[in-house]
Amino acid sequence: MKRIGILGGSSDQATADYYRRLNVAVNARLGGSNTAEVIINSMNFQFAADGVHQNRWNELGVYLAARAKALEVAGADVLICVSNTLHRMAPVFTAGLSIPFLHIVDPTGAAIKARGFKNAALLGTKAAMSGTWLQQRYAENFGIKIVVPGPAAQDVMDRIIFDELCRGRFTPDSKAYYLEAVARLHDQGAEAVILGCTEIPLLIGQADLPHVQMFDTTGLHVEAAVDFALK
Repeated sequence: MKRIGILGGSSDQATADYYRRLNVAVNARLGGSNTAEVIINSMNFQFAADGVHQNRWNELGVYLAARAKALEVAGADVLICVSNTLHRMAPVFTAGLSIPFLHIVDPTGAAIKARGFKNAALLGTKAAMSGTWLQQRYAENFGIKIVVPGPAAQDVMDRIIFDELCRGRFTPDSKAYYLEAVARLHDQGAEAVILGCTEIPLLIGQADLPHVQMFDTTGLHVEAAVDFALK
């Protein structure tokens, strides 16, 4: 079994979910008492949140690059990052590594394409929804057009992610807001909805709106990592 190196801490809630899901997925395939071989390098979330909201991307890139290299030195065979948003700096923090990096967009894009969908709504942090790094990869690699909520909705979703979900708070009001946004985007023509922040699946999931196809980036990323670890 190959070791999975995790750039974690953004947030600790998502990192814990990744760890749990990786172990569950490996056990489901191998049975017995088998679990994943994982190395986690977890950052201070305050630093990550400040970097995103204050546009200190270069600083984040340098910070993550050092931690990615440390995972390689520690014996990781493959690298994953638990944050859709921090993938903006993937070209920086993967530069010079000799181990492969599994980009979070790729398993989700492949799953959407396999279903024949041509467009999808992206939910995530304001930086991710208003930025281009995720949208371009979906479009260029998978032919998927990305739509996003309007600026006001982006502000609310971003606040819920950083002030609530990343702190382990999951309220009925916030869940209702997200589900209403999903339904509205679907009614406006989105064929599918990407849960493009790794905390969002902790709040809502496919069972909440069975008629709207949702793609959980955490779950799909985990399966891709386990595929690599066990191949």
